[in-house]
Amino acid sequence: MSHTVHPYSHRLGIIRDWKSRWFGMDKGYRTALKADLSVREFLQKELRANYIGGIDIERNQKVLRVIIKTSRPGMLIGKAGDGVVKLREKIAKIIRNAKAEVPGQELKVDIEEIRNPESNAMIAGMMIAESLEKRLPFRRVMKQTIEKVMANKSVLGIRIRLGGRLGGAEIARSEELKKGRIPLQTLRADIDFAREKAHMTYGDIGIKVWIYKGEIFKKDQKNA
Repeated sequence: MSHTVHPYSHRLGIIRDWKSRWFGMDKGYRTALKADLSVREFLQKELRANYIGGIDIERNQKVLRVIIKTSRPGMLIGKAGDGVVKLREKIAKIIRNAKAEVPGQELKVDIEEIRNPESNAMIAGMMIAESLEKRLPFRRVMKQTIEKVMANKSVLGIRIRLGGRLGGAEIARSEELKKGRIPLQTLRADIDFAREKAHMTYGDIGIKVWIYKGEIFKKDQKNA
């Protein structure tokens, strides 16, 4: 009963869809899963500065589509789409190395723009990591991020938790700040959650961000 559940997996099939969607995959589950994990890991490292808000992968026998959600699509696409072409080649190489190639399957890379980057937990986590790596005081960074996120009309609550050698202290500890509501047990609550790491000279600082954007079925309840 008391186990902590990931807010995303807790709502799968209720208000959330799977981040990897496969159709007609009769064989090769193990290699396809390995390829998906490798592609995600590579993109999160490669595109860290581009504020990636999510990576979705769709597979069928004919097409493998990688959907990258970012707040900086122009930087990712590049001049005349050069950036996407180079990215596609790198992803194709990773899939070849994982031995997950399907004969005749086409690889497509789609870029989706995130209109409100401040309300995305993954982007908020990256903003905090970036500020901590610039050696800004962690409490100021937390307060500024909370104010920036709460300024968005769609956001009703935010919680930030940092863990590690905060401020370069010898003993690791965790600090938390919260504003608004975060109803983790309400399944229809639209809660965005992300983990990120700030790479410091004295070790990594773990970052967790929860952002609450209201209840998905509120309108339906009013009409009923």
